[in-house]
Formats: sequence, C-alpha cells, structure tokens
Amino acid sequence: MIIGVGVDLIEVPRVAAALSNPRTGARFEAKVFTPGEIAYCRRRRSAMESFAARFAAKEAVMKALGRGYLGGGIGWRQIEVVRERGRPTLLLSGRAKRQADELGVRRLHLSITHTNSFAVAYVIAEA
Repeated sequence: MIIGVGVDLIEVPRVAAALSNPRTGARFEAKVFTPGEIAYCRRRRSAMESFAARFAAKEAVMKALGRGYLGGGIGWRQIEVVRERGRPTLLLSGRAKRQADELGVRRLHLSITHTNSFAVAYVIAEA
C-alpha cells in the first residue's frame, strides 16, 4: 500500500551557487549533506548535478512523509542517499526514521535524474 508520494525539481545552478558561496557554501554543504554524500558527489565529474539530485531526493522524502518541503522538524542529514548495487536508495535516521515508522513505511522507492540544468527526484513511501 502506498503511504505517500513526493516529487521535487531543483535547478542545478541554484545548488551550485549555494555550495560555491565563499561565505556560506561550506556551512550549507555540512548542514544538508552527509559525509558519505559529500564524498560520493565530489568524486563525480558532474558533482553539482549529483548534489542537486540528492537535495531534490531529500525534499521528495519529506513530502512523501507528509512533512512538506521544509521537513517539519526533519533534519537534512537524517535523510541520506546511498548507492546500493548501482541504484540510489535511502537511509533514514532520527526524526525522519521515527516519522516513517509512525506512518508504517516499510520501504522507500527513489528515482532521481539530472541534467546540467535540473535535477528531479521521485519518492514512493510503501507500507
């Protein structure tokens, strides 16, 4: 049974600008992305596209959990995009995991795609 669905679209240049800001870029990166996500994205030739796709995935998860785009108390780093056997999957911790457990979510399905201009993520929360 589907508990929730979330989708998000973000402009890659917007994420790139936030990350490359000399005053706030490092703080933004540390606040939004886990060390594993940072390491993964930095290894990619299209690093900014990968960061944007992960940002979109986090927002899509928040929407699928019924918390809206601001997360309703869910921290950015409580949602992590990891690669398992070539495909992106999601790991939840803290309040994000508690919210998913309260809703009866047993599995999250994630699809992400990006170009040099846009990144899109789609999440289905399944019981």
